[in-house]
Amino acid sequence: MARCSRLLSVSLAVLVLAPAAVQAGPPLICHPVDIGGAESLPWGSGPGWNTPQPGYDRTRLVKDTLALLSPSAPIRVRMETLRRATVYAMGDPDRGRELLARLEQRARDAEPGSDGALALFDAGYLIEAYKESRIITGRDIVDPARDGEAMVREARRRREKDPGLEYAAGVIASGKPSPKSSR
Repeated sequence: MARCSRLLSVSLAVLVLAPAAVQAGPPLICHPVDIGGAESLPWGSGPGWNTPQPGYDRTRLVKDTLALLSPSAPIRVRMETLRRATVYAMGDPDRGRELLARLEQRARDAEPGSDGALALFDAGYLIEAYKESRIITGRDIVDPARDGEAMVREARRRREKDPGLEYAAGVIASGKPSPKSSR
């Protein structure tokens, strides 16, 4: 009977604690987005969030990322590509700032329609991912006062029927402290 109680206690602990362990870390960086077989930045294999491809030439980061963020790329692919770009940029902040500058320029130059909303989303999502990277590196790639979340909300407003943007906005919000926890 004691063994059964102990087994039940351990099982309950695993059920209660496992989801928390899986969801640890900043969500935009530490939670890979399932993109199936879609193309994204090169990535290594192995468990966890931090498995960049060791031989990837980071001088290609800006060019490769911009090419992958075409108007036809689904939101989840954009999210995973920007997550991977952030991990690479954590080791090369100057290249990361260059990528952000190019995405912001793309957003400024875009027409206000659907493609403009995607360009705004990309810049805003990357800003928020860079802000989360500080938790890991202790360094700022972007000014923490920047509000990428507002850019993502604006992109969502422009494409209000896009469930992918709704999902992305929720992921960003999940990484923010709740009003209760800031007291």
